[in-house]
Formats: sequence, C-alpha cells, structure tokens
Amino acid sequence: MKFFVTGASGWVASAVIPELLSAGHEVVGLARSDASAEAVAARGAEVLRGGLDDLEVLRAGAADSDGVVHLAFGHDFSRFEESVTADARAIEVFGDVLEGSERPLVIASGTTVLPGTVATERDRSTFPPGSPMGARAANAEAVLALASRGVRSSVVGLPRTVHGQGDKGFVAWLVAGARQKGAAGYVGDGSQRWPAVHVSDAGRLFRLAAEKAPAGSMLHAAGDEGVAIRDIAEVIGRHLGLPVQPRPAEDFGFLGTVLSVDQPASAELTRELLGWHPAGPGLLEDLDQGHYFAAGPDAD
Repeated sequence: MKFFVTGASGWVASAVIPELLSAGHEVVGLARSDASAEAVAARGAEVLRGGLDDLEVLRAGAADSDGVVHLAFGHDFSRFEESVTADARAIEVFGDVLEGSERPLVIASGTTVLPGTVATERDRSTFPPGSPMGARAANAEAVLALASRGVRSSVVGLPRTVHGQGDKGFVAWLVAGARQKGAAGYVGDGSQRWPAVHVSDAGRLFRLAAEKAPAGSMLHAAGDEGVAIRDIAEVIGRHLGLPVQPRPAEDFGFLGTVLSVDQPASAELTRELLGWHPAGPGLLEDLDQGHYFAAGPDAD
C-alpha cells in the first residue's frame, strides 16, 4: 500500500515511516521546509512539499494514496488553538477525499484523560467546556465518525511521553528544567501517573492501525499504564546528582498543569484488537539507559 504521512519529519514519524517501509509499503511524507524534506528523504520516503495549511496539497497527497497517517500537529503551546483549527481543516480534507473508499485514515491524538481513573479506549476524556484540549478531542471524535462515511478511520491516542533516544518532549524538558533549577522536581506528592510508550512501539501500532484497524477504532498506545511523576524525578535526580523535591506547579510553566493530573491509561483493548505487544523498554528503564542525560546543560 501507498501511505501519505503528515508530520513525516517529526519524532513519532521517525518510527512510523521505517515500520511502514519494512512491511513493504510505500510512503509519501509531507514536508514544509528544506530541512524537513531532507529528514523525510533520509528516512526512505518520497517527499511532497507543503504544510498543513496547504489544503490542496493535502487533498492531492490523500487522493494519490491508499491511506493517510496524519501525525502532524503544531506543538507551540502558545498557539494551541490555531493548531487545533489547522488539524480540524486537514481532517475535513482527508475525510472528503477518502469518503466511500474504505481506505484508512489514522490520526495521532492523546490517550483518554479521566483524572484518577485508569482510562480505557471505550472512555472519553473530560475537559472543561471551551477547553482547547476538548477541541482537540472533538477532532478525534470527528475522525471516528468518518466510519459512517465509508472511511476506515482510527485514532491512536499517544500518552504524555513517547520516549526513546532522540526524544525532545516532556521528559527531556524535565531533565533540562532539573539542570536549570538544581533539583529534580515533581508537583504535589508526585503520585500522579503518566502513561508512556517507547517510540518504536508507537510506530508499530500506527502500522497495525493502518493495515487492519476496524473503522471507528479508538486505540491507546500505552506501554506503561502509569508511571508516577515522583519516580521519574527520582531517576532524573540520581543521574544528575541532584536532590529530588516537590515544587509548585507554576515552576514548570504550562507543563505544571499536565504534571498535576493523575491520568493513567490502559491499552488492553488495543492489544486484544490488533495483537500489539509493546517490546521496547518502559519509561524508567529507558531513562536509566542514560541517553536523556548525555547532552549538555543547555539541552532542550
């Protein structure tokens, strides 16, 4: 099959594209810049130049494919609402192109959030009315609803941490923040749990979803159901030789809100449905391998 992949130069795509290629599929990757195009080509994919705001490019990429894997999402959190709007427009284009074809549309979203409860794929997140996160969840619901229009749609809910060597996400930010503050911090008593997955396992789940997920499938890419934030801080503190201590949520900027919520997620139904069995290291084991601490103090 020939898959059109957005976000093709990004972190998750670094595992998704090799997974698709190794399974014998062709990949065309969307790339806005020269640097992104070089990264996509280096991964072995054909390059289609454009961004999420280039709707005709998206339309052409989807029309010339056997399915779409939509990974792109703007992670400038100061412009989160704009990112949600761009995501919604892209999903609308993909839905129009794929309607009635039974071709797959797989998108990246987040695992379900039910504070204090282990959320399953059958649950739906609870966000305050008008919340930008609620708007992104609505985009995922719009994708699931495309099943009624003849699209083999599925949503892969990614946990707060997709970890591995090369990750520059939340865990890398916590390491950089610990270096800056001189202490590895956590919010509250640190018992709040984050789901996590190794990037290689996430890549494999996207491939399985593209190949065989039934229409309207909500999936969870959770290798670790929930890792306590204090446990993460303790590994960071040990590797950096820093004290481990509670800090106000405000000290973590926007990340403080995320760190404050207990949000474990189960992937049991996903494993049963697709035969997905995470094989990569868990988050704490991956942290202990040391690659998150190899960069200098200005790492981000």
